[in-house]
Amino acid sequence: MVQAYILIQTEVGKASTVAETISQIPGVIQAEDVTGPYDVIVRAQADTVDDLGRMVVARVQQVDGITRTLTCPVVHL
Repeated sequence: MVQAYILIQTEVGKASTVAETISQIPGVIQAEDVTGPYDVIVRAQADTVDDLGRMVVARVQQVDGITRTLTCPVVHL
């Protein structure tokens, strides 16, 4: 299982709607609207890195109101 944090920038006033929409995507553990340089932070999981990438590109980035994403895979050292 691969987990990652997805840091999301949204259009002004869209953070709450984006977080709510993303929270319904299978594989999303949590989606919170936050303050700071990013508007929404998502914790997601998938079986493989490729599956995670497909989720981000095909599902997350397609949500209306998102302007940029940054995916940070969790590593276990």
